[in-house]
Amino acid sequence: MFPVLFNLGPVRVFTYGFFLALAFICAMYMAGQEAKRRGGQPEQIYDLSFHGIIAALIGSRLLHVIFEWDYFAANPLKIFMLWEGGLAFQGGLILGLLTALFYIYRHKMALWDSLDILAVAMPLGQFIGRLGCFMAGCCYGREADVPWAVTFNHPETLAHPIGVPLHPTQLYESFLALGVFLFMLWFRHRQRFPGQLLGTYLLLAGSVRFVVDFWRGDDRGPVLLWGMASTQVIALGLALAAALFLLWRSRTAHAPAV
Repeated sequence: MFPVLFNLGPVRVFTYGFFLALAFICAMYMAGQEAKRRGGQPEQIYDLSFHGIIAALIGSRLLHVIFEWDYFAANPLKIFMLWEGGLAFQGGLILGLLTALFYIYRHKMALWDSLDILAVAMPLGQFIGRLGCFMAGCCYGREADVPWAVTFNHPETLAHPIGVPLHPTQLYESFLALGVFLFMLWFRHRQRFPGQLLGTYLLLAGSVRFVVDFWRGDDRGPVLLWGMASTQVIALGLALAAALFLLWRSRTAHAPAV
């Protein structure tokens, strides 16, 4: 596709980096709007989102580097070139949530309400961010003969092999994330207990990644279980853990006080 958005003399603006920045801005704005809708102060949610985003960047890059350690060990400076693509969603989600939990605890914020707010905003960021993946060519799919297959021909694309029709797995995940976002917008008005939006988002996000990984063609870590790569196993574990979390919250949230 178009890994470089434009050039300003010696300065190159990468499409992936542009979409990543846009994803963060839109997700933070959405989180602030959701906080305002709930009658809260968006400023603290903006601060929480900012810290969570930084942690998510570190976590997602770290997991990607671990999965492709041989390449990065030979090219250590590439670790810091985020604008070229290469983020593992699961690593970002885990570290981002842990950071959010620490921030919420330290600033004495309402736990479930704060996490539910973030859960509404996160799929919007995923939708936009995966468009950047598509432009850069990272997170590419297997070879395909379907009518909607995409052929990457740009010499700087991260997709392989060049010139061969591939499943546009970046778009699969992007549009599924958009569907999750639209569902969350609808479901937030039907929430029955605190934490339900968080659990629902994690269940859907894990399920989406688990399904899309069947068509992924890039390196996603070692095969761990039943022919599934590491990222797919983590996604499955996330979905199952989210289902158990929802079951636990549905019982404890409605349990009578003793």
